[in-house]
Amino acid sequence: MSGYLDRLNLRPMEKRLVVVVAAVLFLVLNAVFVFPHFSDWGQVKFRMSKAETKLRLYKSTTNQIPVYQKMITAVQSEENSTVPPEEQSVQFQRIILDHQIQSGVTIKGTSKQSTRTNQFFLEVMETVSVQAKEEQLVDFLYNLGSGSSLIRVRDLTLRPDAPRQNLEANIKLVASYQKKPTTRSPQSAGAASSAPPSDAEAASTAAAKKTSEKRAAPRKVGPDLAPTPVSKKP
Repeated sequence: MSGYLDRLNLRPMEKRLVVVVAAVLFLVLNAVFVFPHFSDWGQVKFRMSKAETKLRLYKSTTNQIPVYQKMITAVQSEENSTVPPEEQSVQFQRIILDHQIQSGVTIKGTSKQSTRTNQFFLEVMETVSVQAKEEQLVDFLYNLGSGSSLIRVRDLTLRPDAPRQNLEANIKLVASYQKKPTTRSPQSAGAASSAPPSDAEAASTAAAKKTSEKRAAPRKVGPDLAPTPVSKKP
């Protein structure tokens, strides 16, 4: 640096000024272009750590796909999940009455059944008002959810009766039944393709046929429209 300044033939004061200006310029450039990026490496490390955590989470979830498939197969193969639609309401009532008799609870009233459906299952819901001892009520609820039964308790309200000897409960029960997939058979598809056309389609086809015949027919030239011969003068 000093040799370069010596070749410029500058005075000592001018050399000092050049050094000061170069130092200030160096600091300004670092402050503008270098210092703001000191935290970039920390941000990159944070994003890498976050991406690795998400990757581990995704891998742990995708590794459970065979387990979920087995669970779905087990649910689909259960006996109660393939009940015909016309027997679902009757079977729902029958299961509730069977467990009511086994547990010894008293059913005081039931609400009207309601249904809700999604892509895979049909839910049948009903609210039951019962009166029983504590042990009987616990047995009733346990038996409803045990075994291969698809009935579950969605809502439960408890209160003592007037003599305060039994419990009265309003229980909202839900049964889930598997929906049968609706597939279109090849015979129905063939029957639909071979079905006779409607009246509107037949009329439109006939009109198109007449129009094409008119366009294809030769045009007749009358005597008045015949071309007159042109006489040539000698």
